[in-house]
Amino acid sequence: MPKTDRPGTLTRVAGPVVVAENLVGAQMYEVIRVGALGLIGEVIRLEGSCATIQVYEDTSGLRVGDPVQATGAPLQVELGPGLLGSIFDGIQRPLPLVREQAGDFIARGITATAIDRIKKWDFTPLVRAGDQVKPGDILGTVAETAQLTHRILVPPTMEGIVEEIRAGAFTIDETIGTIRAHNDHSAPTAIRLAQKWPVRHGRPYARKLDPDTPLLTGQRVIDSFFPIAKGGTAIIPGGFGSGKTVAEQTLAKWADADIVIYVGCGERGNEMTDVLEEFPKLVDARTNEPLMRRTILIANTSNMPVAAREASIYTGITLAEYYRDMGYAVALMADSTSRWGEALREVSGRLEEMPGEEGYPAYLATRLADFYERAGRVVALGKDNRIGSITVIGAVSPPGGDFSEPMTQNSLRVAGAFWGLDTGLARRRHFPAINWITSYSLYDLRKWFIDNVASDWEAQTGEALALLQKEAELLEIVQLVGSDALPESEKALLKIGQMLREDYLQQFAFHDIDGFCPPMKQYWMLRVILTFHRGLARAIKRGTTLERIVKTSTPVSPSINAVLQTRKGKSSKAEQADDPSQDSVSTSQGTLLERAMALPVVGEIARMKEWPHPDAEMHGRELMEQVERELSTLR
Repeated sequence: MPKTDRPGTLTRVAGPVVVAENLVGAQMYEVIRVGALGLIGEVIRLEGSCATIQVYEDTSGLRVGDPVQATGAPLQVELGPGLLGSIFDGIQRPLPLVREQAGDFIARGITATAIDRIKKWDFTPLVRAGDQVKPGDILGTVAETAQLTHRILVPPTMEGIVEEIRAGAFTIDETIGTIRAHNDHSAPTAIRLAQKWPVRHGRPYARKLDPDTPLLTGQRVIDSFFPIAKGGTAIIPGGFGSGKTVAEQTLAKWADADIVIYVGCGERGNEMTDVLEEFPKLVDARTNEPLMRRTILIANTSNMPVAAREASIYTGITLAEYYRDMGYAVALMADSTSRWGEALREVSGRLEEMPGEEGYPAYLATRLADFYERAGRVVALGKDNRIGSITVIGAVSPPGGDFSEPMTQNSLRVAGAFWGLDTGLARRRHFPAINWITSYSLYDLRKWFIDNVASDWEAQTGEALALLQKEAELLEIVQLVGSDALPESEKALLKIGQMLREDYLQQFAFHDIDGFCPPMKQYWMLRVILTFHRGLARAIKRGTTLERIVKTSTPVSPSINAVLQTRKGKSSKAEQADDPSQDSVSTSQGTLLERAMALPVVGEIARMKEWPHPDAEMHGRELMEQVERELSTLR
């Protein structure tokens, strides 16, 4: 335990919040060691010589009179080579190392270094003795992985002249060089591969850039209709079972980012177990290397002390800023920020503060804004004008799916994109269950898509979204009067809306091909459906009925008919009533039957998801010709 000349004693214990006296000279957010075990805490209130401390570990067993020692430093994380591929808890203790020391459950007061002290890294200097350096300049590089170069930067608080720089293999604690400050005749400052930074202070940068480049996710509903910019912020609110965690994990796998930081903030243990077991097995589609080689996981489950949830959020964003300063695009997934809000509410209650709406503290909006504002696309400090970005995507878990609750509403005020999950869509097995009527994006990325995908990208996506909105209006009418009361043209709109929903927006996260869909393939899939829409409208104007197009006299093929009869014979009505999964079987059989009785092109549209990505344009053009050919013959 660090020595200090400011000892104190506990005078009050209230859950994760304790009060100590005789801490003269303690500062706000200073790290405190509490009790005989040295539990890690942080000062959150000062009143004279009394300090209120939130403890990041279980406070069971603490008693009035136990010793309290200040460390003289704020809560900070260690930054350097070796972070990628690591799994930390909320205060940057590596969980594999903690397990070796304490077993399956984290023991109180346990300490572990965040980065391996023994491993040597090959350092290649890019400066020479006598060079003048400023904050953010690159001193040299380390090959942290086969695909990513770790740039060793001059710390933001240091500048001067390089007195010594060495090449070779070093541990993170060994000196790689020295820098002497200008007009300073004292000893030069030693430079090492690792440095520390307080988590509550954002790392400085030269300037912030406009968000004009999209973070491609490979999810059609996001990239086509509600894109997010690199350096942007988004929230994914949704009720229980609507797919928040799967959506965040899918984005972590496929997002167009160099580094992924996944923060499991107060999530259930089984969900974090799935993440910890699945991610090390995943292969990065872009590099064919394990995905963990560019990922950092921060696991803070719901059974851990609530105060540590706040630490996990700040730890994640500080690690993201470190790699941003190197010039990398970082995606931070926070699942879920609602658990952080609940922790703030509990600590605020222990502090006996005046509660705000639904018991949340009055400063909830300020804390959320401080966190989300650390996202952005910036020019980093340094001579080479490196551009890096942090994109923050936070899941929100409103109780009962009520989006009017404080956490969702305060997040909406600062987030640039809103991807609202719909429990109704999730129940119908439509994933991602993002509601295209209520969701939105404030980022104007049309120019990028026009320049890099297609000149009519905006027109295509705008028309498709308008059709989906029209379909939603017609469905309300259908619920009142039935579909038979609609004219053929509006029945056709309902059919096109169904195609957009089932053949375009619906996506299987675990499919080898459909799990990720590049923008060019999205464009051609959408163009085919809209071509079918225009051809269908022309055919109906010529007097063709929708029945002839969707359900023609084409007989059901014997093989399909046999499959349907076989499946039907295996399940009785009683079994279907007892087993809800039979509903999905019946639905798939009905869909299969409808495809079999439709024009051949309708079935081909349903199989567009299986197109290989490089061949999307070729298949798209061929299918558009088939659409025109089949629909033009109908009279």
